[in-house]
Amino acid sequence: MDFYASGLPIITEEAPRSETAPSEDDDEVVLMIKELLDTRIRPTVQEDGGDVIFKGFEDGIVQLKLQGSCTSCPSSIITLKNGIQNMLQFYIPEVESVEQVVDNDKEEKEANSA
Repeated sequence: MDFYASGLPIITEEAPRSETAPSEDDDEVVLMIKELLDTRIRPTVQEDGGDVIFKGFEDGIVQLKLQGSCTSCPSSIITLKNGIQNMLQFYIPEVESVEQVVDNDKEEKEANSA
């Protein structure tokens, strides 16, 4: 309630841009991948407390980053390969494989603390 009483705007002029939002630089295949991620895959993954972020598409390989509960879930590889990869390949024949991208921030922090 304090926020509403403060009189601050609820929505700012600059909304953060989603990494899966279509871009002018995206080709047709990337646009299709991003649309499938936003409309079919992300809502399902978010129901379980996770998220999936598009990181790139190169040489038939879709690179995705799993977030939230998906990062520590023991079945995340099954979700990635059997769920996401199968759906993308069904709708987009150019997709050959899906790989998980892991940020190096965690690895760098561990290396610096050692």
